[in-house]
Amino acid sequence: YEYNSIFQVLQNNSVNISACMDLVESAENQTPVEDNKDCVRETGSNMWIYVFLGNALRGIGESPVTPLGISYVDDFAKAENSPFYIACLQTITLLGPMFGFLLGSYCAKLYVDIGYVDMDSVAITPKDARWVGAWWMGFLVSSSLLLISSIPFWFLPRSLPKQEEQKGKSTPTHVTSDQTAEALSSKQELKLTEIAKAFLPSLKRLLGTPAYFLLLIGSILKFNSFIGLFTFKAKYIEQQFGQSASRANFLIGVLNLPAVAMGIFLGGLLMRRYKLSVVSGAQLSFATSFMGYLLLLLQFGTKCDNIPIAGLTVSYNGTKTALYNGEMLFSECNRNCSCSAEQWDPVCSGSGITYISPCMAGCLTSSGHGKHTVFNNCSCVSASFPVGSTTSVRMGQCPHAKDCSRSFTSYMAVSVLSSFINALGATPGYMVII
Repeated sequence: YEYNSIFQVLQNNSVNISACMDLVESAENQTPVEDNKDCVRETGSNMWIYVFLGNALRGIGESPVTPLGISYVDDFAKAENSPFYIACLQTITLLGPMFGFLLGSYCAKLYVDIGYVDMDSVAITPKDARWVGAWWMGFLVSSSLLLISSIPFWFLPRSLPKQEEQKGKSTPTHVTSDQTAEALSSKQELKLTEIAKAFLPSLKRLLGTPAYFLLLIGSILKFNSFIGLFTFKAKYIEQQFGQSASRANFLIGVLNLPAVAMGIFLGGLLMRRYKLSVVSGAQLSFATSFMGYLLLLLQFGTKCDNIPIAGLTVSYNGTKTALYNGEMLFSECNRNCSCSAEQWDPVCSGSGITYISPCMAGCLTSSGHGKHTVFNNCSCVSASFPVGSTTSVRMGQCPHAKDCSRSFTSYMAVSVLSSFINALGATPGYMVII
């Protein structure tokens, strides 16, 4: 990892960290830090190749589980019991992501170089945008558990006896070798040209089926509303509502995923209890997908205002600005500090305004060490709020306003409801496909 911070340059020395005057005075005695073109061009570590290969192998191993596993259950269970068994299978499958998010939440609290650095010298907290959690730890834990869980699959029988269609009557459905050979020979007789000729008529007939068309439209709405948002949900919560990566993953694991599991399970119970037909199952799947899509649009109405950042979202006197301008980053209070516009070391003032760096705040002195460093005698703070306000700033960005917590609560409530409704039509959709 490469660090580009005033705190790393000055080695967290509380005596030497003075953002404005000392940096100007010592500029003659220090070699300027310049970008090394060779370092900028290099790709860095090649360890990403191992991560890529690991995910590729995992995808190869996981891909057959869902389609073949569902068919395995459906082939050897009663028709009225299949939705319930498949719902149980999908519900249990969600336990993995739930514990995965909780594991990710724990790992995100730990510093990426834990065990190799002195944590007291780290000048940022998990809420800081520059914080990098111990992402590698989750791979070690999950890969070990994945290897152990793969062992029982080797002991599953090739086929199972069919459940009794009627009481006292057993109808085993073992596939014999003669039947397999006959099926293979019939498939070989089909020519590629015949398959190509029958493709368009088959596609037209399939799209003309009401149940399939409803399922197709519902799937489009579901993937459009659920999959994309779920992929970036943690990052959206982190950036929009000021939550840490650890807390965002934790809330998804304990709120959204249990709601999804409950929706899948109840969807299976509805199919079994009311014995829904294929058309009814497709209608239920479409209705839940449409309602989930509407709730997605409602989520965009719950948001928080931008954090006041001097020179970016507000001016140095605290008034909101319409457009960002490079000249707005500087003010008369820090004009002589030789600040870098590319340095992001945010500090928070008592007035709730975040400054890009202690230098941009015009701070002259500092006290404390690491994340407890406090910068004092900040000219930009005193110039903007001269009456009864402190001229000190502390490490990190200022938190969002208090009303943001209410918006976040509303967002999570709508999000959980949307997850539940979307999942309610998952099992009926699977049964229509089968």
